[in-house]
Amino acid sequence: MTNEPLPPPLLITGREAARLLGISFRTLFTMTKRGDVPRVSVGRGSVRYSPDDLRAYIDRQTLTA
Repeated sequence: MTNEPLPPPLLITGREAARLLGISFRTLFTMTKRGDVPRVSVGRGSVRYSPDDLRAYIDRQTLTA
């Protein structure tokens, strides 16, 4: 058996997503409810976020001079 590193997760929790964005979990919840940040429903009542979706959100918010 090899000790290859695991690939990055496909989905992360809301707390992880908020930390990566540098915002509070409550702010992320509000942004998600407004539809600003997409979420993925996993199972009954579980919400996860795609790191790719978070990057796309950041790209949409980036202002160019």
